[in-house]
Amino acid sequence: MIDNRENPEFLNSFLQYSTVILNKSKNSVKEYNYDLSNFFKFMSNYLGITSEENIKDVDIHLLDIDFLKQIDLDAIHAYLYYLKDTYNSKASTLARKASTIRIFFSYVSNKEKLIEVNPAQNLENPKIDRRQPKYLTLEESRRLLEMAADESNKNSERDFAIITLFLNCGMRLSELVSINISDIQFDECKMTIIGKGNKERTIYLNKACMKAINNYLTVRPKEGIKASDTKALFLSGRLERISKRTVQYIVEKELKRAGLDTTKYSTHKLRHTAATLMYQYGNVDIRALQEVLGHESISTTEIYTHVSNVQVRDALERNPLSGE
Repeated sequence: MIDNRENPEFLNSFLQYSTVILNKSKNSVKEYNYDLSNFFKFMSNYLGITSEENIKDVDIHLLDIDFLKQIDLDAIHAYLYYLKDTYNSKASTLARKASTIRIFFSYVSNKEKLIEVNPAQNLENPKIDRRQPKYLTLEESRRLLEMAADESNKNSERDFAIITLFLNCGMRLSELVSINISDIQFDECKMTIIGKGNKERTIYLNKACMKAINNYLTVRPKEGIKASDTKALFLSGRLERISKRTVQYIVEKELKRAGLDTTKYSTHKLRHTAATLMYQYGNVDIRALQEVLGHESISTTEIYTHVSNVQVRDALERNPLSGE
């Protein structure tokens, strides 16, 4: 929950704009608030307006537009350096915070005309190293599904359905736990989910997904469910919507039973696995894969083409003439 009383007026105005006009999700607005309030606290000390030893103790709620006018590109760079130097923040973290700062200053300079000069106009993103995504092989994926379906697990139908959706649809953890039964159109074999950035997209369900969901629904509890969670597809043992942490525990447990390294694999790695298998074995067009995964930028999806290129190189190396 955001305490607006701790924010300067211009920050609250931006958060309202993000919620109503940009239609950002609650989590995104919460992140904006956290990132920008910390940024303003640092700036308050950096510009000599306050001198708190601990930046977290800086009171920013009385800051005004004159404060914003003092911030320039060098000051923003100083903040990003502070995060890197003090917290060893990753390039991806710095890039996200830089993006938030750009969006905010675009709002106060272009939309509200509160300041004449946008200090973040030429702010660049820190260079991010593109790492190859970790993913399960086809054989490992089959072994994981086999373990999840083991009837010695009293929740085998539920856990198998969860892992089946991850490995076939490549959905995010937050997307999976938020599924309601009413989101599924059984006659058309598809479901509607709310993805990152509060964006709605359609997931088409193959035979494996439909079979797993229907098998789970035959054993899903019908009575005693928490009133606010009666629509939830996946329920926990306490008869309420399953939590992210519970799903993470389920995946970790089944990974261990399948003999797979839980330090390398996670729910998000199952998303990578689905994307990789679709691209490598299904000849899926990169644009179609972008749509399936709900990526805003095609460049994010392209990491899976790089995985394929690694395999191509390996294939050439295996040519018996390669050493000639």
